[in-house]
Amino acid sequence: MLGQPKSRAGQRTIPLGPMVVNTLKAWRLATTSTGLVFPTRTGKATDHSNLLRRVFGPAQIAAGVVTTSGKPKYSFHALRHFYASWCINRRIDGGLELPLKVVSTRLGHASIQITADRYGHLFPRGDDGAELVAAERTLLTPINN
Repeated sequence: MLGQPKSRAGQRTIPLGPMVVNTLKAWRLATTSTGLVFPTRTGKATDHSNLLRRVFGPAQIAAGVVTTSGKPKYSFHALRHFYASWCINRRIDGGLELPLKVVSTRLGHASIQITADRYGHLFPRGDDGAELVAAERTLLTPINN
């Protein structure tokens, strides 16, 4: 870690799949022993703008993920929002369908309220009309004894 996170919740364990873990291990063996994932050629920490300009931007351009002017479309922060959306989306839609508290913890939010305020609109909703019809039937239908 190069600095402290904004809150205590920011210091957390992030789950990684075996493919990512193995790739990072192989990458670490192939690079310098600085302990950094993406060191510069001189072994120092790569700054945000350099990584964006030299790696993430060109990858987007190569993939055709560009604005109308041909520039890279997304910032690194967009990846965070994608991850949050993926955690929230239903499994049948390709997401993980995680509960709000788990998403909040994974994102390192200090409060579940932050996650709810920012991403609450993404959590799956049912059909309000159908839910109300079912509730009316349950509550208002006489019970036959």
